[in-house]
Amino acid sequence: MSYEHIAGGVTAAKGFSAASTAAGIKYVGREDMAMVYSKEPCICAGTFTTNIVKAACVLWDKDIVHSGNPMHAVVINSGIANACTGNEGFDACIKTAEAVEEALGIPYSTVAVASTGVIGMQLPVDKLVNGVGAMSDKLSDTIEAGTDASKAIMTTDTVNKEIAVTFTVGNKVVTLGGMSKGSGMIHPNMCTMLGFLTTDLKISKALLQKALSEVVQDTFNMITVDGDTSTNDTLLIMANGLADNVCIDSENADYQTFKEALFAVCEHLSRKMAADGEGASKLFTAEVINAKNKTAARVLARAVVSSNLSKAAIYGCDANFGRFLCAMGYSGAVFDQEDVELFFVSEYGKLKVFDKGTLPEFDEEFATKIMSSKEVTVLINMNEGDASATAWGCDLTEKYVEINADYRS
Repeated sequence: MSYEHIAGGVTAAKGFSAASTAAGIKYVGREDMAMVYSKEPCICAGTFTTNIVKAACVLWDKDIVHSGNPMHAVVINSGIANACTGNEGFDACIKTAEAVEEALGIPYSTVAVASTGVIGMQLPVDKLVNGVGAMSDKLSDTIEAGTDASKAIMTTDTVNKEIAVTFTVGNKVVTLGGMSKGSGMIHPNMCTMLGFLTTDLKISKALLQKALSEVVQDTFNMITVDGDTSTNDTLLIMANGLADNVCIDSENADYQTFKEALFAVCEHLSRKMAADGEGASKLFTAEVINAKNKTAARVLARAVVSSNLSKAAIYGCDANFGRFLCAMGYSGAVFDQEDVELFFVSEYGKLKVFDKGTLPEFDEEFATKIMSSKEVTVLINMNEGDASATAWGCDLTEKYVEINADYRS
């Protein structure tokens, strides 16, 4: 392992600071705006929702990333998504960025914005502007400031999600930190609902984007909570180069080291999001091994964790292998069920429940115990090749319906 976990999140890397404030966007009695800032200009990369209905902030951020311009800051609000808001919604992005320009003296075109919450409501621009002013005075590079920012972007999340790692490039120590939010409306086909990564690595923009786009495929693209791809999915990474390493401009060993660390950060945040699915009581993992190819492995793993019947079986500790095999069968991947072995795995042990076309005898009580764990894995051996993939989801509980039945209340 070429990286080391350290305390912190988005403020762990050199030159990055963060702040948060209670702007009163929608929530009362809690902070609901956050800012991440680097005085030094950053190269940036991003991935965004594939939903045709895109929030104004997504369109704003895509323009910044694709323009090739540097990025200095990102401002995030929770409570209102700024999606389906027309010209007024886009104007809110502009005014937010202009407020940062006025407060910090950086071009508004270097300020990304992100929103999460209820679709269709207009953002209170005056509260956004006031929030920017308040946060500009509070910017700090402490671990606590980063943690507070990760809490301020939460909506129905029950826990904040952050991580930081260090790794060595040449003789320079590089730091990579991140935070994300997401609990419901999670079925990405690009990344997470909202995620922000910061690093002091010096790297070319093209390779930063390449690394991010590739890592996303086996991390954020492999999680699901409820099968709904958000209008606001945004993952941004900012690199300010303050580690002063020799710039990574080719896919050399240093690039691979960075990519390994990036994968670890994105995988950690992905698992945290899946485990914190709305109403969830368990992290539900599907691990496919020995598949024909990578595409088939990904399709099969995602199908299993996406199935409502599979998720309900995990919740009820029901060792019904048919739920999982059925999901595999309609996934679109082609395979022979006579090759498949299926196991339940958790901290309590491992149990085979399907053996190449037949149901083996197994201890139902032991199966129930395995499935009662807070983290349950369905391990699927396809016995067809050497490709593998892992997908993460959660169980389906009554609480999910309760949360989403009155989400706007």
